Amino acid sequence: MRVVLQRVTEASVAVDGEVVGAIGPGLVALVGIADGDDETVVRRAAEKTAALRVFRDDAGRFDRSVADVGGAVLVVSQFTLLADTRKGNRPSFTDAADPAIAAPLVDLYADTLRGLGLTVATGRFGADMAVALVNDGPVTIVL
Repeated sequence: MRVVLQRVTEASVAVDGEVVGAIGPGLVALVGIADGDDETVVRRAAEKTAALRVFRDDAGRFDRSVADVGGAVLVVSQFTLLADTRKGNRPSFTDAADPAIAAPLVDLYADTLRGLGLTVATGRFGADMAVALVNDGPVTIVL
């Protein structure tokens, strides 16, 4: 599993011109499920996402989590995070999980975040999505 987290002041995702998910301050989580990932891996990544201290405290240090600041998370599935570019110029996606396996695991990631008390918006699995965001910092972390 690979998750790219971006701290944002706002973000949204649209499908066919319709906004299907939007948040204010918080995190955008681009989520790629790898072949062999399971519920344990996904839950651990969600727990890490919720607890990761990438928001500033009063002293300006990274010491607050998205939960601490009352932020939200926009979860967007992105199998291209599993691209293998070691050979040639065309990426290989053989490390990405089959969509029938990946879709429920992306849903589990979002549901686990909700279970941890976070507000969560999502994209639409398998759709051609337009993601808009205002990166804050910028802060980008790869899990």
